Amino acid sequence: MAIGTSSLTITPLHPAFAAEVSGVDLTGPLDEATFERIAIAFDEYSVLVFHGQPLSDEQQMAFSERWGPLETTVKTLGAEDRLGAHIVDLSNTDADGRLMGWDDRRMLYQSGNQLWHSDSSFKPVPAHSSALSARVIPPEGGETEFASMRVAYETLDEVRVEDNVRPDLDRLIVVHSFGFSRSLIDPGIGTEIGRDYPPVRHALVRANPRNGRKSLYIGSHAWHIEGLGLDESRILILKLLEHTVRRDRVYRHRWQVGDLVMWDNRCVLHRGRVWDSARYERVMHRTTVAGDGPTV
Repeated sequence: MAIGTSSLTITPLHPAFAAEVSGVDLTGPLDEATFERIAIAFDEYSVLVFHGQPLSDEQQMAFSERWGPLETTVKTLGAEDRLGAHIVDLSNTDADGRLMGWDDRRMLYQSGNQLWHSDSSFKPVPAHSSALSARVIPPEGGETEFASMRVAYETLDEVRVEDNVRPDLDRLIVVHSFGFSRSLIDPGIGTEIGRDYPPVRHALVRANPRNGRKSLYIGSHAWHIEGLGLDESRILILKLLEHTVRRDRVYRHRWQVGDLVMWDNRCVLHRGRVWDSARYERVMHRTTVAGDGPTV
């Protein structure tokens, strides 16, 4: 059922999480009451969809900065930082506006975004949230899918794991590595990325500080678990990932130009879907809000 406060309306998009927010214009500043209503919805639904928001980069940054300071964009062969330090350019066009197909090494690097991941979990202080703005979209493909790690935690009794591991899940530490995740795409790229972004440690289970609700914290950057062998670690991580992204628990967003989608990196995994990059442009701009501190 839709919940409305004044002109603001929040409509669930999936039985477990994700909601559409309408009746708000993000191109201008938000009053405190409206922003707090959106913040409450964000804590509740984890993924918020705003249609019809033709944002400039400055307007997008201003909205994201209401949640906290912005992360500095990583510097990699993907050239995500070409628009500035706080806007991530996720597009298949090069600096001269030419299309890049999946055979281009820069696009090969970007194909890592098609793995289930949480933005910046490879950093010592992982991200709070991300907001992605659709500037140009292909006629088909290129959707973004989301899965709730909070729902996954709340249904852990469905996962078959070794008896000596289950009681310790809340205390386990996972090593996340940007080099590891990119090595799944290409070993050379993984080695190159790994030199600049060494592995970091994160808690396997995190809690939202505003409401205390717990979630798993995994994804493609999750490499291995401290105290377990590599094979045992990988088996457990993959079991938890399979449980998290079960088909009926995934929200798939089909983009329209002007959409802004915001998600909680602390408890949501996402991945991009393939499209015909050699024929169609896909231009998306992302802002990422920095987290409050380490998880351990």
